[in-house]
Amino acid sequence: MHAGQEVKVYTSLNVSQDAITLFGFLTPASKRMFLQLQKVSGIGPKVALSLLSTLPPDRLAHAVADGDATALAKAPGLGKKGAQKIILELKGSIDLSQIETAASVISRPEDTGSEQVVEGLISLGWRQQDALHAVQEVCRSNDIATPLSNEDVPRVLKLALTSLDRGR
Repeated sequence: MHAGQEVKVYTSLNVSQDAITLFGFLTPASKRMFLQLQKVSGIGPKVALSLLSTLPPDRLAHAVADGDATALAKAPGLGKKGAQKIILELKGSIDLSQIETAASVISRPEDTGSEQVVEGLISLGWRQQDALHAVQEVCRSNDIATPLSNEDVPRVLKLALTSLDRGR
């Protein structure tokens, strides 16, 4: 990044007993991986950031999928046992195709409205793949033009939530 450059930053707010911390990421994939890593017991934001600074999200996802504890253990603050624990708890729960295509599919600057809806659905607990499919389906079936305008975002979010809820 350079001074004066316009950049979109994806944030995650972490509230603990002794601090409120805001973490920023340049890609939705990085943010998603950061949040996934913290779901592992004993892995906090510092170790998650350490892992992401050592390996990019796609390589990190592949290391987890392949069971490569050695690659994960290269991160400062994480030993072999911690790396094995991450693999054990996250293997199978990381969708590699979504991590690899997240930057190209979700973060297209020309469709920030769809991106907002998908991110909103993910924050409510839906899987990225399901959220993306629901947004595309809702736009197609209701003749809503993409890229979404700011006015369409709440409507599409509501329709996508209804669509996803029906699928349960």
